Amino acid sequence: MTENPSAINLLYLDSWFAAINKPNGLTVHRSQATGNVQHFALQLLRDHLGRRVYPVHRLDSKTSGVLLFALDTQSLRLMQEQFAGQQVDKTYHAIVRGFAPEETVIDYPLVNEVGKQQDAVTELRLLAKAEIDLPYGKFLTSRYSLVELRPRTGRMHQIRRHLAHINHPVIGDRPHGCNKQNRLFKAQFNTTEMMLHARSLRFVHPVSGQVVFIKADYQATFRLLLTRLGLGEGKTEITI
Repeated sequence: MTENPSAINLLYLDSWFAAINKPNGLTVHRSQATGNVQHFALQLLRDHLGRRVYPVHRLDSKTSGVLLFALDTQSLRLMQEQFAGQQVDKTYHAIVRGFAPEETVIDYPLVNEVGKQQDAVTELRLLAKAEIDLPYGKFLTSRYSLVELRPRTGRMHQIRRHLAHINHPVIGDRPHGCNKQNRLFKAQFNTTEMMLHARSLRFVHPVSGQVVFIKADYQATFRLLLTRLGLGEGKTEITI
């Protein structure tokens, strides 16, 4: 049930910025690592708007959700300064293995691609949890949680690595997740997608000064698994 990678779901547009709901599997822009990939978010939005666009931040190709673009280089610089200064409120939702804690702060340094250790902090809040009749290993049932995550730093694969660190890996994550769970979901639900979704962005518009809140609906497979796993959104989302 992967979303159409060539479709653009425009969430927000003004004279300076545009935001889309990026589907799972769509790469943000072309790079040496993308190989023979045909569609990119930057190219699709550029063609949709008929003008140049500039990605303000990044999302993994496996992560769905809110992706913000600037429409000129000055707006790009202003928003990237806000991201670098941790002035943008980013919220993610994930379906994870096990019963996650009600609330916790994951303060665990991560090593970057050049071997440098960096501080990394992620806030976690439980939205829902469920136990279903699905045998797993020596257990007769399986436990899952829907969690809300707020990264306070922006390290590579931070959320995925932090959730793996506390033994609640994201379903469908490779290489940081649980391979046994990933195989179970492929066999049971015919899905290999990663269940991590960039749910919302909140920031002060650098030109108008108004607060902008952009929220992205779940992708089809994410919605299906919420139903199949008996999760749903058990608590009200935090949007402040």
